[in-house]
Amino acid sequence: MPPKFGTSGLRGLVTELTPDLVANYVRAFIAACPIGTGLFVARDLRPSSPAIADIVIASARAEGLAVTDCGAVPTPALALASMGASAAAVMVTGSHIPADRNGLKFYVLQGEIGKPDEAAILAHLGRASAEKAGTVTENTTAGADYVARNVGAYGRSTLTGWRIGVYSHSAVGRDLLLDIVAGLGATVMELGRSNTFIPVDTEAVDPDIRAQLRVWARDHGLDAIVSTDGDGDRPLLTDQSGEVIAGDILGQITGAALGANTAVTPVSSNTGAEQLFDHVVRTRIGSPFVIVGMAAVGGRVVGYEANGGFLLGFDATGPAGTLPALATRDAVLPLVAPLAVAKDGLAALVGSQPARFTAADRLRDVPTEKSLALIAEFNTNIKKRFDFLALFDA
Repeated sequence: MPPKFGTSGLRGLVTELTPDLVANYVRAFIAACPIGTGLFVARDLRPSSPAIADIVIASARAEGLAVTDCGAVPTPALALASMGASAAAVMVTGSHIPADRNGLKFYVLQGEIGKPDEAAILAHLGRASAEKAGTVTENTTAGADYVARNVGAYGRSTLTGWRIGVYSHSAVGRDLLLDIVAGLGATVMELGRSNTFIPVDTEAVDPDIRAQLRVWARDHGLDAIVSTDGDGDRPLLTDQSGEVIAGDILGQITGAALGANTAVTPVSSNTGAEQLFDHVVRTRIGSPFVIVGMAAVGGRVVGYEANGGFLLGFDATGPAGTLPALATRDAVLPLVAPLAVAKDGLAALVGSQPARFTAADRLRDVPTEKSLALIAEFNTNIKKRFDFLALFDA
């Protein structure tokens, strides 16, 4: 199956992300979307990402753009840097999917692109190179600025007394996450750093990883373990026993703690949101749909997904400073905000949340064509659909 837009960005097998295909999408993005002062580029730590990032940079320069290379930094750090410079951005990442695949995430001046932008990009495919010679410079502060954003908003004593493990694995923002947790005053223990890419899916955490998290929490006497997916826009947080806290729970806790009155979240998120916010907008699954919903509502609005990715739609105030809006999925805020308000521990905080129902987990490694065929069969055979759903009737 050729690379295509999914719930967040363009994704496909590395073997199919050829130089011609990547250049084609970069040229289409530049032609279809507002670019502002230029293009910022960053990448995750999977083996194929440096070469693909080089293609993105070369293709943008050939269109005459001023390109800024941010190197290996998390997606929200790239977005923070590019938006601050009124520039567009491309993140080379496959997020949480295996290393034999990769992708591109596109950002306009206001943040992550929406579905109309994706349609515009597809409509502009097939353009020839302008064969110009744009410039390229390096940005060496995007990571440090991202750390400063979080530590500045929450203060250096917020997590004093906490003993927190950081599951580093192969996340591109692992060193920054260590700096943030330590900068907030916690005692930090690094866990599981890997030189091999590990596809950590925070929405469907592998059973072996769950078991390891419990062992680490017990053996090291930790109050919590924090981590992210590969590109740092989905959080993973455990309580003191190593039990993973669902991403939509983190989202609603974070939104409430920041004083949001409206939440935009997909239908897969749990129903506790309706009891916490004045207004809840339900969308289809995928951050582009959440972004469109947030833009339509405005005001003190936040967005979050079942995978934990959190979007801040207004300028908020943390315990120690301001927290400007950031219209892209972020993993650090939904880690820090719950920790900051969990005075009696994370398990107690989660237990205090409203009664809820959720359908956020999912099967792993099921080919899309098989799941679509099953859904089509259910749509045409009502009896088979009811017989299948009856298996889950408690």
